[in-house]
Order: sequence, then structure tokens, then C-alpha cells
Amino acid sequence: MSERRRICLVGVGLITGSLGLDLRAADDNWQVVGLGRDAARLQKAVEKGAIERYSTDPAEALREADVVVLGVPLGAVRSVLAEIHSALPEAAVITDVGSAKGCVLEDVEAVFGHRPACFVPGHPIAGIEHSGVEAAFAGLYAGRRVILTPDAQTSPQALALVRAMWEAAGAEVVEMSVAHHDHMLALTSHLPHLLAYGLVDMLARAPGHEEILRYAAGGFRDFTRIASSDPVMWRDICLGNRSALLDCLADYRRDLEQLTALIEAADGEALEQVFASAKRTRDAHLQWFEG
Repeated sequence: MSERRRICLVGVGLITGSLGLDLRAADDNWQVVGLGRDAARLQKAVEKGAIERYSTDPAEALREADVVVLGVPLGAVRSVLAEIHSALPEAAVITDVGSAKGCVLEDVEAVFGHRPACFVPGHPIAGIEHSGVEAAFAGLYAGRRVILTPDAQTSPQALALVRAMWEAAGAEVVEMSVAHHDHMLALTSHLPHLLAYGLVDMLARAPGHEEILRYAAGGFRDFTRIASSDPVMWRDICLGNRSALLDCLADYRRDLEQLTALIEAADGEALEQVFASAKRTRDAHLQWFEG
């Protein structure tokens, strides 16, 4: 890319901060600025190198932006879009990093009155259990997948620019429908987070929970690591993708009942078959889990 592009990160946290670090490290074709309400937090992003400069004024931060990246929690997308809508440059491409896409498109349509061709829904499949720009680091997207969910209304030029941005950050970009994305992420991300939170909360409410947790070992640590994630963010994700998540929960509940029945019947052979099938599947796809 020969022409320098200006990227405005609306909300600078782990995901967008890491994107800024990767773009600024990639080459000199990307100018990254930040927009937010907390000047002290934005200054931390400057000091970390995630953005070159910032403003708390939408008109100033968004001026001449080629790409606007919404890096706010799902529950804040509609209000933030409404706040910055009048300051968006006419030619700007808009994208997001939300973990659910159907609810984001509903918010976009509510603010714009239609689904603008310049909006490219996106979701980087990367992250850690920590949040905030303090946790951002260069290389987060190296070899990771970013899912874009365009439709027939999406501008090919807007799609190409968002794809180029993520590829410059080192990501592998794939495309799929909104419905497929939301169902797949409900299974592979949203349901596991819900189960991890639920298990830790169940133990925390149990009598003698401090003693119970004292004896928790590696399996508990590995399974529940993601329960250290931002509760507000995951509240918004579960509510934003609730339809697909409820379907997945219903399927999981049926399988859990089947496992319960196998244990009640002391059917060790059937249990072993379930465990062996799960092990084969995980072992065969281990390189995907490790990015």
C-alpha cells in the first residue's frame, strides 16, 4: 500500500491497542489515532506506542479518517455510534471487533437508518483473559484469524481496505455470514466462557469453598482461566448473542444429561468411548487451538 491511511481507534483497549501496535510496527503506511472519553487512558496508549495521538473530541479524532475501528463493548456500540455519527467522514470505512455480529448490525441500522455499504463487520479471533490497553502487545494477531461478515450491500472497496488493515497486522482474514459466525462463536467461545464462569461461581458459593479451591490443581486452572476475563464484556457478549448461545446451551444440556445417565448406570465402556472421541478430536485439531 503506497498511500498512507489514517486509522481511528474508537476505544483503545487490548484488541484495538494491539492492532495499533501491529500496524505501526508493520510499515509507515498506517497512521493510528485514538478516540475515547478518558484522556489519561488514551495517554497510556500513546506511551505504549499503540497510537500516535488522541483526542476526546470526535470531530478532531475522526477528521480525515480512512478507517474507523469500533473497539467498545457490545453493549456500548449503539450509544457510541450515535455519539460519533455526525463526525464520521463521508468516505470513511467503519468496522468493529465485536464477538457477536448480529447485534452489532442491529445497532448500526438503528443509528444510520439502514445498513451502510461502508460498514464491514469484523471479529479478530485473538485475545487473552486480561483487558485494557495495558495488556496490549505487538504480535497478538500473527497467524491468528480475523472473521469478516460482509453481505451483498458491503462495498468491495471497504471490504478490501479492512482486509488489508488486518493482513498488515499479521492476521489471516476469512469471510462468512453473520448467522454462521454467531453460531460458531457461541459454540467455541461464548459457551466455554459461560461454563467457566458458572463453575467458579458454583464453587465460590459452596460451603467451605476456600478449602475446595485450595485443592484445585492444573485441570481446574486450565478450564477456568477464561473466568478471569472482563465480566462486563462477557455479559454483553452473552446478551448480544443470546439466541445462538441458548441453542448451544440446549444442546450442551442434553449431552450433560446423557453423561449423567451414563454415570448413574455405571456404564464405564460408554464413558470411555465419549472420552476417547473427545481426545481424538482435540488431539487432531490441537494446532488450531494453539493458534
